[in-house]
Amino acid sequence: MKALLCYIALIASTFAAPFQLSVKTTQAVVGITDGWNNSHVSLGLYQKINGRWIVQGEFWKGRLGSKGCAWGLGVSPVMGKTLKKEGDGRAPAGIFPIGSAYGYAKAIKKQRTLKYFQVTHRDLWVEDTQSDLYNRHIKLTHDPSSTWEKKQQMRQNDYAHALKLYIAHNHATEHQAAKKGYGSAIFFHIWRSNGAKATSGCTTMESAKLSVMISKIDLKKNPVYILLPRTEYLKYRAPWKLP
Repeated sequence: MKALLCYIALIASTFAAPFQLSVKTTQAVVGITDGWNNSHVSLGLYQKINGRWIVQGEFWKGRLGSKGCAWGLGVSPVMGKTLKKEGDGRAPAGIFPIGSAYGYAKAIKKQRTLKYFQVTHRDLWVEDTQSDLYNRHIKLTHDPSSTWEKKQQMRQNDYAHALKLYIAHNHATEHQAAKKGYGSAIFFHIWRSNGAKATSGCTTMESAKLSVMISKIDLKKNPVYILLPRTEYLKYRAPWKLP
């Protein structure tokens, strides 16, 4: 009997349904690169209307990690051996839920469903791979004083981070910690030097483009960020039900 049950389990796993984008996701930011080691990305916003993915407006330019991208930890399966790691200079590839917005301004133009946090000097995003708070946003009840607290501060008087939108790579939840060392603090934010500079792993773009994109993100549509090299995007587009 035990052998029979093991055989049934094996057959069931063999014919398990392959990954597909959730039918509840009706909004997606799509980023396409020309290769794993390319730091330039073409970005587009898609909306699912009557069961069909429709691009909203024109594509625009962005920058990724200086080393390109590597598979990240999101909702899609990891299809290669090279994974995003802390400090590797690569953006996480795959499919990731889109989270809250953060910025220096008191308020921004946004959909009612999108949460926005005005960042002060007491807001930290933990990138310390040894911390149990790794890849979490925390707010201090006191002014930062230790070297550790100051190093994790979100607000560094840096224009590039004046507005940002969270990409839930290696996401930490109330019930599950982020996987230490596999990448933290991944956002959409403003690019540097008008796009002349790559990033450490985030996706950046022109300030005006970022503002418009954020203003259209609606969490009721379960938005995701799909970032893939062109070859992989074309390969998985149909089976994964991508835009």
